[in-house]
Amino acid sequence: MAKDTETKPTKRPGDRAEAIYRALRHAIIEQALEPGAKLPEDAIGERFGASRTIVRHALGRLAAEGLVELRRNRGAAVATPGWDQAGDLFDIRLGLERLVVNRLAGRLTPAQVAALDAHVAEEEAARGTDERRSIRLATEFHIVLAEMTGSAVLVRYLSEVALRCGLILALYARPHSSECAVSEHRAVIAALAKGDAAAAVAVMDQHLGAVMDRALIVPRPPKERDIGAILAPYAEDAAPAGAKRARAGRKR
Repeated sequence: MAKDTETKPTKRPGDRAEAIYRALRHAIIEQALEPGAKLPEDAIGERFGASRTIVRHALGRLAAEGLVELRRNRGAAVATPGWDQAGDLFDIRLGLERLVVNRLAGRLTPAQVAALDAHVAEEEAARGTDERRSIRLATEFHIVLAEMTGSAVLVRYLSEVALRCGLILALYARPHSSECAVSEHRAVIAALAKGDAAAAVAVMDQHLGAVMDRALIVPRPPKERDIGAILAPYAEDAAPAGAKRARAGRKR
């Protein structure tokens, strides 16, 4: 009688590319990978156990979002927006954010309000304990709002502009203020739930104005760090559950 053999789940190339894309995207948004950081395909592939072709596909998606620059004969790097772009990016973002809150005022369902409250609760929990996660959640709050409009166009353009604004802040801003982000995000939710579009726009204008005011003229010097070490926790998060359990068993 033939023995049953356990079939180990394998990740398809598309799944691996998606996992690498999400991990790199999180690392960039959280400013673990800073603007200008090199993204060598071989080192990333080694960290995630993937081929250079799969890594290249993930980098291509990030480049399409404006987060990565693909440089001929020099490889990929995290995008480095110039200071001269900052004003235009924030002006465009402000216009998009106003459009989003005008669309949502008085139209949010109880489930959507609850989802926004839960998101801000996560921001609150990360405050003072996980600064990188706090930065990412603060940016994603605005993308979640855009998603609630149901407009794929708004989601696409607001996401790209918000993420590029994040790169500007990583280069030229004073440290992220999670306390301000949490209180201002709650004020936006309250105004939207009441159906007060004018108040929601005013709070959003004040919020983004405060973010822009943190920007400095003098860029911060980049940190030289090993990309393998930077990506280690992101690779761990991207690993299948079975692989995580196996590694945990080896550590005991």
